[in-house]
Amino acid sequence: MAVKKKPEYPLIKITLKRSPIGRTEKQRAVLAGLGLRRVHASVIREKRPEILGMINKVGFMLEVSEVQP
Repeated sequence: MAVKKKPEYPLIKITLKRSPIGRTEKQRAVLAGLGLRRVHASVIREKRPEILGMINKVGFMLEVSEVQP
C-alpha cells in the first residue's frame, strides 16, 4: 500500500501586536489556537489553509512575515 507524502508548506512568523483585552471570546479563542498568549509574542507556523483562515479572522491584531528556511 502506498503512503501519501505530506505536502511541504512554507513557514510564516506570526506576532501578536495588539492586546486581546476587550475582544470577543471567538477572537481570543483564535489567538489561543495560534499559540499566541502575550503581546509581542511570536510563533512560527506552516502556511496551511487552516492557519491562514485563523489569521484572516484576527489579522488586524497580528503581524505576519515569511520565514526563510
